[in-house]
Amino acid sequence: MKKTTICYWVFTVLFVALMLFTAIPDIFITDNVRKVMAELGYPPYFTPFIGVAKVLGCIAILIPGLKRVKEWAYAGLFFDLVGAEYSQIMTYGFIPQMVIFMVVAFTLGILSYIFYRKLSAW
Repeated sequence: MKKTTICYWVFTVLFVALMLFTAIPDIFITDNVRKVMAELGYPPYFTPFIGVAKVLGCIAILIPGLKRVKEWAYAGLFFDLVGAEYSQIMTYGFIPQMVIFMVVAFTLGILSYIFYRKLSAW
């Protein structure tokens, strides 16, 4: 059980850190984010909304309990990752560095979720 708990927290902290790393620039709408989101075709009001949603999802994942909310938070963050990857591929084409970053993000998220399910034993 201890090994499962350690794995859960390692993967969860890494996943949440990665998602927060992408959420903070969205909230503060940095020049680079503004440029990229415009190239992707998203309206300006979408960027801070998605940033705040990511932060709330990360908070929900870190708070103990709230099983149903955690499930929704994991789902929302995965939808965000899928949408981001799809948007990047459709706009810029297949760029290996971007795909590798997303594979790392998906892997951390999936491992976090798998160990969460093992610990919660639904």
